[in-house]
Amino acid sequence: MKSGFVSIVGRPNVGKSTLLNSLLETKLAITSDKAGTTRNIIQGVYQDDDSQIIFVDTPGIHKPMNKLGNILNKKAYSSTDNVDLILFLVDVSTGFGKGDRFILERIKEEEIPIILVLNKVDAIKKDKLLEKINEYKDLYNFSDIFPISALKNDNVEELLTTIKKYLPNEGKIFEDDTFTNISTDFYVSEIIREKVLRLTKEEVPHAVTCSVEKIEYGKGKVIINAVIIVDRDSLKKIIIGKNGSMLKQIGMEARKDLEEYFGKTVYLENFVKTIDNWRDRERYLKELGIDDMEQK
Repeated sequence: MKSGFVSIVGRPNVGKSTLLNSLLETKLAITSDKAGTTRNIIQGVYQDDDSQIIFVDTPGIHKPMNKLGNILNKKAYSSTDNVDLILFLVDVSTGFGKGDRFILERIKEEEIPIILVLNKVDAIKKDKLLEKINEYKDLYNFSDIFPISALKNDNVEELLTTIKKYLPNEGKIFEDDTFTNISTDFYVSEIIREKVLRLTKEEVPHAVTCSVEKIEYGKGKVIINAVIIVDRDSLKKIIIGKNGSMLKQIGMEARKDLEEYFGKTVYLENFVKTIDNWRDRERYLKELGIDDMEQK
């Protein structure tokens, strides 16, 4: 059986999480049109009769503007350690820029197969795509160059077939029922955060985070209490909205995804709070992926 670890790397907003969801045929990683949506390394396990592939989704590698940016980059770099294959994702509609070149220089050091995945091919004409492929093939001796549209699931099945060629015959790595490394609490908090990012547009920075207070399972229903944490009152007002309208919309949108995930009716209670004591700050930093040692 073919098996191995495959890391998905690239700049922010090139479609890494969308590709992961498409490969797994389910929504595992949250997506939005804002750079830096993914903060954690998320593993998703693909299985069929002759393979088991552990895909590793990563934060977008970018020029860091703050502490969080540095930490996200470190997480992304670590994701290429001890993997069998790298999928280097590029947004073909915007071209191969300085950020892509920076990432390529980093991953070339790993000395493992690299497939250049040209995403968002639906946004350009075929003759332009051929020009891009001819241009990119001289940048590095890629194991393959593969055009896809992760959003439209175009050529993704063929990409899977190609990936298997580069994996060793080592048997299963995980048990059959293993699907991901993330917990239910984490998934719920991420779905809520996704809706905050999507519905508040540019008003709310990525410093917003979410945490699950309680999940109760009943007959045909799931009751969830969650908190949205921000670092100042002005953001709290935006997320709540006039007469609570924005918070209500966030809850409605999140509930749709969560009911599909749980297969039950979901009762979701969200509330928003600012950091006003050391416990809030500790939890806030933990959800952002910043521990006390990194703050010192």
